[in-house]
Amino acid sequence: MDDLFGDTDPTLPERDELAPGAVLLRGRALAAQAELLRAVAAVAEAAPFRHMVTPGGFRMSAAMTNCGSAGWVTDRKGYRYAPADPESGRPWPAIPAVFLRLAADAAAEAGYPGFLPDACLVNRYAPGAKLSLHQDRDEADYDHPIVSVSLGLPATFQFGGPKRADPVRRIRLEHGDVVAWGGPSRLFHHGVLTLKDGDHPATGRARINLTLRKAL
Repeated sequence: MDDLFGDTDPTLPERDELAPGAVLLRGRALAAQAELLRAVAAVAEAAPFRHMVTPGGFRMSAAMTNCGSAGWVTDRKGYRYAPADPESGRPWPAIPAVFLRLAADAAAEAGYPGFLPDACLVNRYAPGAKLSLHQDRDEADYDHPIVSVSLGLPATFQFGGPKRADPVRRIRLEHGDVVAWGGPSRLFHHGVLTLKDGDHPATGRARINLTLRKAL
C-alpha cells in the first residue's frame, strides 16, 4: 500500500507557515509515495545519478539527476540549466506525471495555483551529505514558486531570509513532507544540514529530494 511508510508525527500540524509565502505541508506526498519512488527509479535509469562539481572545483556531496525540459547542472563553467544531459548528450527524461500532479496540488495549497514546472532536480543524499545555504537564482522568472518533496531518511531543512546572514529556521523534514515557497520568500536562502545515518524502509540509507521549478 502507498501509505505503508507514513512517518509524519500526528501531534504536529499538517500545515506550517515557515515564512511569508512559504508553507510546509506535512505528509502531503505519502499517498503517492510508491508511485513517486518508482518514477525516481525510472528517471535515474534514463539519466543516472552523479556527483556534480561546482565552479570552484568542489564535488557536491549529494548525487543528482534531472528530468524535464531543462536540467540544473554545475561544472567549472558555472551554474545553469541545460536542455540535455551533459554526460549522454540526450534530452533529460520527461517529468513524470505523478511529480507534476503533486507539485501543482501542493503549490495550490500553498497559495500558488496553476504551477506547471518544467524542471525537476532530483537529489540523493547519503549519510554525511549536505547542501549549503543558497538561493535559487538560475531561473528565468522568479514569479513562480518552488516545490520541494522529501522521501526517505529525515533531514534538517534550513530556511533563512534574503540575506545569507539572516536568522535561519531549522525544520525537521520527514518522509512525505512537501515544502512550497514563492512570492516574498522566493529568494530566501535555504539548505540541508548534514544527513544523519539511518535506514528507511522506503529508500534504505538515503534521502531523496525532488525540487520542482519553472526554469525557462
